[in-house]
Amino acid sequence: MIAVRCPLFLLLLLTLSPFCPVVAGLAEDVDSIVAVVNDDVIVRSELDAEISQLVSQLKQKGTRMPPKSILERQVLERLIVKKLQLEAAQQAGISVSDDLLTQALRNIAAENGMSLDEFHRALDAEGIGFRRFRDSIRDQITLSRLREQRVIRRIDVSQQELDNYLKKESGRLNQRSDYRLFHILIATPEGASPEQIADAKSRAERLLARIRRGEIGFKEAAVAESDGRQALEGGDLGWRNAAQLPGFFLEPLAAMEPGDVSEVMRNSSGFHLVLLDDYKGGERKMVTQTHARHILIRTNEITSDADARNRLAQLKQRIEEGDDFATLARSHSDDKGSAIKGGDLGWTNPGDFVPKFEAVLNGLEINQISDPFQSQFGWHIVQLLERREHDNTEEAQRALARDAIRERKAAEEVELYLRRLRDEAYVDIRLPE
Repeated sequence: MIAVRCPLFLLLLLTLSPFCPVVAGLAEDVDSIVAVVNDDVIVRSELDAEISQLVSQLKQKGTRMPPKSILERQVLERLIVKKLQLEAAQQAGISVSDDLLTQALRNIAAENGMSLDEFHRALDAEGIGFRRFRDSIRDQITLSRLREQRVIRRIDVSQQELDNYLKKESGRLNQRSDYRLFHILIATPEGASPEQIADAKSRAERLLARIRRGEIGFKEAAVAESDGRQALEGGDLGWRNAAQLPGFFLEPLAAMEPGDVSEVMRNSSGFHLVLLDDYKGGERKMVTQTHARHILIRTNEITSDADARNRLAQLKQRIEEGDDFATLARSHSDDKGSAIKGGDLGWTNPGDFVPKFEAVLNGLEINQISDPFQSQFGWHIVQLLERREHDNTEEAQRALARDAIRERKAAEEVELYLRRLRDEAYVDIRLPE
């Protein structure tokens, strides 16, 4: 979305009497201002464009529209928070180069089976406009980088955290591993007073009662009332692994069936409701592991690519004539970590090696030695020793849990960061009452 900036002197002019002919002319030519955000503004055309796009999305999903006044305020709040983030990104020196933006657009076009030119024409034909879409993607990348720099990069998952989580939740993870959820948040500010907390709780409980009586659909209620980041998508969180969810969600979800709405739940962000749309059970994860050993020759000012390839070809010939692979690896390999073990790489999972190395390894028979080949690390020969089917469920759960706990913590921290941005900003909303 293109941010429309208005100089401070113009803001002052627009507050003067409309009887001044100069000011009256300006007022006719300039979008009406619906919010002032620090030194920036949001104008009616921005708000209307965002509402139009959202209404189209909600209609496609079959979600009933809230009243116009509520929709306007929800969308305006989203635009305010977005503008504050873009301002913070600018202050942090975060920018998106044209080359990176073009590559991102090419990737999006490719996902839709088009070239960039075809995608450009398709957007124009649908009335979206390529320039507007391009600006929107630039903003998305900028906001992602801001959150990475200010929040996500600072998050760590300790070994104790991981062990505690798996000890507590492993049984439940095996039963229900993934949930499709819709979410409503009635937020409380940092340092909320008892009265503010009581008011937010009362709002959440009244909303739950209305949903359960069938007076309002959950998704419609999310659009109209939720303070969550997915509010305008009907609160749709999509599919989430159990490890990605706040811990206080898990016990209620374990007892819920599709279509159920939770009781009101609370954490530091406020009061929550969730609708369970569906869930999946856990399955065992079997992988084909490989056991291999290799010899690496790195290139440098003295050793050229041709020299490295020839040396490895000679070593391969010596092994085939009876020399011991492990002994030669100890003497010749530049991979010091594996050289002391005779080139042994141990048991590895798919994806542990760089693509070129893995592709060569996957093409070998047991005990076969590859021809010399090059990867980003240098030149190799590799021998496949064994393959086995391995139950990788526990390792996979630990890896998934580590990533998911980090994501969960990041989601909570991003929510707090955005709330701080909003609380510390000067915001003057000028929508009519």
